[in-house]
Amino acid sequence: MKKKLYEIVYEDKDLIIVNKSAGLLVTADRWDSEAPRLDKILEEALLKKEQGSKICNSKIYPVHRLDKDTSGLIIYALNAEAHKILNDDFQNRKIEKIYHAVSAGCPREENFKSEARLKIDGDKMHRTLIDEKKGKDSLTEFSLLKKLGRFSLLEARPITGRTHQIRAHLKHLGLPILCDSLYGNGEPVYISALKKNWRGDKYEERPIISRLALHAHSLKFFHPISREKIEIRADYPKDMASLINQLSKL
Repeated sequence: MKKKLYEIVYEDKDLIIVNKSAGLLVTADRWDSEAPRLDKILEEALLKKEQGSKICNSKIYPVHRLDKDTSGLIIYALNAEAHKILNDDFQNRKIEKIYHAVSAGCPREENFKSEARLKIDGDKMHRTLIDEKKGKDSLTEFSLLKKLGRFSLLEARPITGRTHQIRAHLKHLGLPILCDSLYGNGEPVYISALKKNWRGDKYEERPIISRLALHAHSLKFFHPISREKIEIRADYPKDMASLINQLSKL
């Protein structure tokens, strides 16, 4: 069965909210120019819609970004006015974004934060680095949702919006996200590595998850035109739900 790349969870004439799968770019990327892009896929889909639908044009305006390997919710504006207002709301921190991550290790406190200053594109691997002198002000608030043996299910609330902010801050805190090839060891998670008495065939075993264990879980904001309050949540994709389920048994 072919993997579903995205699901539209909210749509009107001004904006569209999509729950995207991991492995899909949300807009142009100078380091990965040939990869499939969600904005172009959506524009093509909107072009195919019948005349008279509530979407009257196919132009997509990116409002914010998600890393390619992050799953979950992303907003696109559908006209210039909505785009400007949503951009302003993001700049003024009026849009609440909540992420869930599975990390190696357990935090000492249930609620904690990182204010480590971040330098974007700081090395040859294009990683975001901690740099207290040249870095930009950054703030991520975290909460422990559940202990999973020697791992943790965390809620992350990025107050600022730096590239790879959550990933860099969690690495700095000694809580790297599982399967993070840039800020962790990047190794897939196998049941055989979690359970000492596992008796399956290691040569045929498939990983529970092999991509970044980070999911854009919810959005809370006011509609750019009507100013109606919008709250959207996206369930975990199958791989992340399976990971949390297996780790809960440890």
